[in-house]
Amino acid sequence: MATKTDGGVVETIKTVFWALLIAGVFRTLFFQPFWIPSGSMKDTLLIGDFLFVNKMAYGYSAHSCPFSACPIEGRLFGSEPERGDVVVFRHPTRGVDFIKRVVGLPGDRVQVIDGVLQINGSPVQLQDGGQFTEVKDLQGPQGLMPRCSNDPVGQGGTCIKERKIETLPNGASHSILNITNNWVADNTPVFAVPEGQYFFMGDNRDNSEDSRFPAAAGGLGFVPAEYLIGRADRVMFSSAGRSLFFFWTWRPDRFFKAIE
Repeated sequence: MATKTDGGVVETIKTVFWALLIAGVFRTLFFQPFWIPSGSMKDTLLIGDFLFVNKMAYGYSAHSCPFSACPIEGRLFGSEPERGDVVVFRHPTRGVDFIKRVVGLPGDRVQVIDGVLQINGSPVQLQDGGQFTEVKDLQGPQGLMPRCSNDPVGQGGTCIKERKIETLPNGASHSILNITNNWVADNTPVFAVPEGQYFFMGDNRDNSEDSRFPAAAGGLGFVPAEYLIGRADRVMFSSAGRSLFFFWTWRPDRFFKAIE
C-alpha cells in the first residue's frame, strides 16, 4: 500500500526531472551560462565575469549541447558572425569552451606586424586608450597572477598595461591591451582564412592563446563554423574574488554591462 510519504517522494522526483529538462532545453536553445576563467580578453572581460551566451545568434550544431551531444551535422539555422563579435566556441581539438573575438572572416588574409593587426593588407585603426591598471594579486578560482608592462611589480602593487582602441574594417571598435613589444606573436606570417572558418584573437594581445598559434603546432588555429556556440552580449554579474560567495569582491559597476 502506497503511503503519503511515497507519493511525496515521487512528486519531488518528477519536479526535479522537469526542472532539469526545462533548464537543459533553455541552455541548449537559448542562453548558456559562462564564467570568464582567464585574462585573455581583458579589459573587455575580466576574470570572474559571468555572462549568458546567446545560442540563437549563429544557429545550432553538435556542440550546442553539453558534451557535444546534439545529433546535428554542420549547422542548423546557421548565420555568420560579424567581425568584432565576442564568441564562445568549442576548441576543435581540446573539447573545452573558449571565448575570443572574431577578427578574420572566411577569405580574409590576417597578419600581425609589430603588434598591429593587419586585415587584407591594411592595418586596423588604433587610437590611444590610456592605461589599464589593476592590482597585481591572485585572480579568480585558479589564482592567476596578471602580467604587467611595468614588471617587476610586487604582489599588491599597481599592474599597468597599455590600452589602445582598435577599429576593425566594419567600424566595430573595442579596447585591446599590450604588455610588451617583443612577444612571440607580435609578428606572424599571413594567415589565409579558409571558407567556413574564422580567425580569433584575444583582446589582451600578449596574454592570449588564439588563432595566431596554428593548430599544427598545438595552438588554436582556425575555428570551423560548426564549433561556434554563441555570442557574448552582456556581462550579468562579476566578482573579483576566488568565490562567488565573497560578496565584498563583487563588482557592481560591471553588472549588466554590454560587451563591445
